[in-house]
Amino acid sequence: LNLYDNNNGYNNAAGLLADTNDFPGVDIIKFGENISVIQKRITFDHMSILEVYKKSLEVFRDYYRYEVIEGFERKNVEKIPEAAFREAIANGLIHRMWDVNSHIRISMFDNYIDIVSPGGLPSGISEEEYLNGKTSVLRNRNLANVFYRLGFVEIFGTGITRIKQLYESSFVKPRFEVSENTIKIELPVFEDISDLTDDEHLVLKALSKTVLKSISEIVPSTPFGKSKVSSLLKILEKKGVVLIQGKGRSTKYIIK
Repeated sequence: LNLYDNNNGYNNAAGLLADTNDFPGVDIIKFGENISVIQKRITFDHMSILEVYKKSLEVFRDYYRYEVIEGFERKNVEKIPEAAFREAIANGLIHRMWDVNSHIRISMFDNYIDIVSPGGLPSGISEEEYLNGKTSVLRNRNLANVFYRLGFVEIFGTGITRIKQLYESSFVKPRFEVSENTIKIELPVFEDISDLTDDEHLVLKALSKTVLKSISEIVPSTPFGKSKVSSLLKILEKKGVVLIQGKGRSTKYIIK
């Protein structure tokens, strides 16, 4: 793939933005209850990168956005913040290695999305700098400028920081993995805990999303007694945050 201008080394944005081209785009898979169940697979390639970006958003909205009726109004609800998905896709398209003949892979599950971009980090930036938004190195400068002018990105180098900010009031946070050849962003379903009290937060921190815990295992990790922890766990269950399993002495708790 001949993507680089010999004069300045920048990415061939004109080729990537052409209506038809030979470049790989995005491969999206929507899984069911496990990776053996594929509900939908669609690939967007050999088309303008702007079209790839827009079509990927359309698929996202099919699965992670819905409408509810409140009184006489319709309200859009996002299971995963669309702004976070936009940042992740734009980040992948702007910073990926275009001379690697590989798609950006988007794996969609009921409770999270994985976006994997080929190429790893641009030279001149460390993993810490990338994750903390301390600096920005534009691998594909011309393409980045197009996304900036169209309003798809705001300030270069702030994408990861913005994704983190969008999840500030969520119990489950996004995850970022950087390797030599890929960058992966995991966006979980948003779990709003902004309406929890300080005491409820303390109990929630003592729980796990993967391991069932008895109340005797939870109490030592809180500043409260057994009676208060039990009451707070019942409140968290009513708020849909905690799942209670079993009865009597065999009762155990897990984050829903």
